[in-house]
Amino acid sequence: MSLQVEKLEKNMAKLTVEVPAEQFVEAIGHAYKKNKNRFNVPGFRKGKVPQAMIEKMYGSEVFYEDAANEVIGQTYGDAAKESGLDIVCRPSIDLVQIEKGKNFIYTAEVAVKPEVTLGQYKGVEVEKANAEVTDEDVEKELKRAQEQNSRLVTVDDRPVADGDQVVIDFDGYVDGKRFDGGKSEDYPLTIGSHTFIDTFEDQLIGKNLGEECEVNVTFPAEYHAAELAGKPAVFKVKIKEIKYKELPELNDEFAGEVSEFETLDEYKADIRKKLTESKEKQAATENENRVVEAVVKNATMEIPEAMIDSQLDNMVSEYARNMQNHGISLEQYMQYTGMTIDKLKEQMRPQAVKRIETRLVLEAVVKAENIQVTDEKVDEEIGKMAAAYKMEPEKLKGYMGEAEIANMKEDLAVQEAVDFLVAEAKLA
Repeated sequence: MSLQVEKLEKNMAKLTVEVPAEQFVEAIGHAYKKNKNRFNVPGFRKGKVPQAMIEKMYGSEVFYEDAANEVIGQTYGDAAKESGLDIVCRPSIDLVQIEKGKNFIYTAEVAVKPEVTLGQYKGVEVEKANAEVTDEDVEKELKRAQEQNSRLVTVDDRPVADGDQVVIDFDGYVDGKRFDGGKSEDYPLTIGSHTFIDTFEDQLIGKNLGEECEVNVTFPAEYHAAELAGKPAVFKVKIKEIKYKELPELNDEFAGEVSEFETLDEYKADIRKKLTESKEKQAATENENRVVEAVVKNATMEIPEAMIDSQLDNMVSEYARNMQNHGISLEQYMQYTGMTIDKLKEQMRPQAVKRIETRLVLEAVVKAENIQVTDEKVDEEIGKMAAAYKMEPEKLKGYMGEAEIANMKEDLAVQEAVDFLVAEAKLA
């Protein structure tokens, strides 16, 4: 194998790889063995047709695709390593010469990790995140606990009011015709939750138990079902049940029931303590983000498009996994929302660029400050992971390859760079 490396603009490079003809011929032989059972030729049993006969009948190129894939798979990794480039995306492959008896030649266009020029990164000035817990915060948390411990009381002596929980039957019509999803029985609805479109819930206020009424609404112009978007609709609604939320009184008795404390004051003090701990953690994270953003803003780099495309592919895959965890496939989500992969990538692009810039800058800080991560630090991190998985650290380490451990070391170095930047920053 021979290799030529050509540097292109905007942190791109082209690798030209030339593979001996013999290796390509050998790959063709492998492709024949892999696919020979697919061919039926009169006079030959299935799988027994000679390679030469198949090539004569179907053309000499019949096995080229599989052979080319094999040769590229065998050689690209070595070529990338030999190039000495820090490649950060999947290659774009083009075939230059593919012919039996001649050397196999292909090119691989790749993105190369950009050089980062750091601006000011020590002592950057940022506004310090607020970690103060107010009385209002405590009261809000207390109100949440009150809501959680409320009970529903059936109403039969007044009409529907804002905040009530009702049970309704409804039957929807557009242009005088029923539409899919427009009918339901015994549907639970909280008035004021804005679960339904337009003013649907507002129009139920003042209606009595057992009353039947018509509700007139208009579907939003951007409604996911195109056939309903922007159209007026009429719903026939029956009020079958009215309930309201009865809140417990905030006193010592309440505190004793919902917490380990005997008095409301003690319970409120504990709420404040926990909120303070939470806010301080949030503030620390926010301070990190602000400092890193300032350092990134001061740096310069030129990110190749291929690197962004690769990051977007990873983010879409991550998004798809998250959707799957919620019981819906990405395809179903796309169909339901009218979204496309291209639109999704367009939305994700700013975040993709930010992720790349942040990582590159932090890696540059690691290099500039010569931040080293010890093996002991790596072992400590593996120990934490092992505890989470309820495994022996050495056993987990045995499952991890050298590349995975090296990546962990890089990630730990990047986090140390973040800690360094925050320690050096001026938080006002």
